[in-house]
Amino acid sequence: MDCWKGAMCSSWIYPTLIICVNGFFSTMRPSESFLTPYLTGPDKNLTVEQVTNQVFPVWTYSYLALLVPVFLITDYVRYKPILLLQGISFIVTWLLLLFAHGLLAMQVVEFFYGMVTATEVAYYAYIYSVVSADHYQRVTSYCRSITLVAATLAAVLGQLLVSLADVSYFHLNAITLASVSLAFVCSLLLPMPQKSMFFHRKGISETLPQPDRVVAGLGSNTSSSCQGDKDCTAADTGPTPAQQAQQPEPQHHVLRVLVQLGKDLKDCYSSRKLLYWSLWWALATAGFNQVVNYIQVLWDFRAPSHSSAVYNGAVEAAATFLGSATSMAVGYVKVNWDLTGELALGVFSAMDAGSLFLMYFTNNIWACYAGYLAFKACYMLLITIATFQIAVNLSMERYALMFGFNNFIALVIQTILTIVVVDSNGLGLGISTQVSQITHTALIFRHSLQKRVLIEV
Repeated sequence: MDCWKGAMCSSWIYPTLIICVNGFFSTMRPSESFLTPYLTGPDKNLTVEQVTNQVFPVWTYSYLALLVPVFLITDYVRYKPILLLQGISFIVTWLLLLFAHGLLAMQVVEFFYGMVTATEVAYYAYIYSVVSADHYQRVTSYCRSITLVAATLAAVLGQLLVSLADVSYFHLNAITLASVSLAFVCSLLLPMPQKSMFFHRKGISETLPQPDRVVAGLGSNTSSSCQGDKDCTAADTGPTPAQQAQQPEPQHHVLRVLVQLGKDLKDCYSSRKLLYWSLWWALATAGFNQVVNYIQVLWDFRAPSHSSAVYNGAVEAAATFLGSATSMAVGYVKVNWDLTGELALGVFSAMDAGSLFLMYFTNNIWACYAGYLAFKACYMLLITIATFQIAVNLSMERYALMFGFNNFIALVIQTILTIVVVDSNGLGLGISTQVSQITHTALIFRHSLQKRVLIEV
């Protein structure tokens, strides 16, 4: 019993356990693999064209509009309020999916889902504010692993319920609502951090970190928010009265932090290698998000859900597993990625493009499934390499800043693609033609960036 109490009093176990349970239930969404059949079926009775050209684009627009303010506010309010906001957004999203009807209602659903996606940054950032740097690598592994496990289990559960138990899509969404509600309850139990990465740093007068500090997530033990595990918890201790007296006025401090963030971004992107890898990261992520956002529509086009068996859940489970396996493989392969990263970039980018062409030209749903599996596995491998190339010489704070900005650029590119190619106010192209346009655009930009990266090396 004493051992149990001692373990629970450790600074990192309780918040790590709660945030992992929160991550599990928020990712445990068995209905997500069947969203398009649900929207185009008798429950919502929308057409494929409405879903493709008028409903799904709203997610991209809301995500872009919310990303930057949420990124900054998340740090300013110290994460937990944003996790609560995410939980509320999850619940509103699935309540509307269950009980609202009509095109406008489904567009509102996509807006709230954009809020959910924009607030995801709080999930990973929170844990670094309540544990010591000694445990960063371990808790990062736990937080990421639990979401991958939950996503795989959700897809498998959804497929089994649909195929074997003949559960309706409506009831799948009811199960998802229960899961995200439990995630919201877990977020209420999280301790409130007293520090954050940018606006509420421990020792408020210190400047943002210099690039010679290594990313803590890669195992650095040089910096720590507290000494060891002896009764130190960042969630329970605040600045001393002397520190409070030295703090600048809030508005001046916010301005100073924003200016410093701008300088840090400029310093990071002054490296051509980081700039080119970041551009590739943004382009690849934009294309990946666009494909994932509309892949169910393509599957429904190849094999209409009202007249064919639907295996979306099984395919998503397999894709998640393959993506996780390829990402983990990067960490175990003993190669010099500085020398071979560009070769891998070229080879697997070509494979990515080939899988998209396969999905475009084939009329066979199984070939389309296989193309998606190859596409996601290659992307996960490449994005892991790119992330390492960007993060290897940066502090955790600068990496988080670059990650957020690269994600913003990716979203801008995706929004341009959506406005021009997908939106009914633009070209409003069919789903098959969209895949072709994404492939051509990705090939042009990736080939250009690959040449520049090779020149730099």
